[in-house]
Amino acid sequence: MSPVQFDSFGEPILSASDREPTTASRVALRSGVGLFWAMVVAIVAARAAYFDPALSEKFASVASLFGQFRAVVGV
Repeated sequence: MSPVQFDSFGEPILSASDREPTTASRVALRSGVGLFWAMVVAIVAARAAYFDPALSEKFASVASLFGQFRAVVGV
């Protein structure tokens, strides 16, 4: 007999069955994990393919303008 577990409100948690997961459950889990990592690879590859180096120069110019503004204001 396993000990009774309680949730954060003090209510007892019903124990899950100790059976092995079904084949359909394992297939669904593996396909979901595979789909997730395929999307990660696709997003990273798309970002690498369409990366615009000029974008980082725009951030540098905005930072320099902000620095000049702070110098003028005296902050």
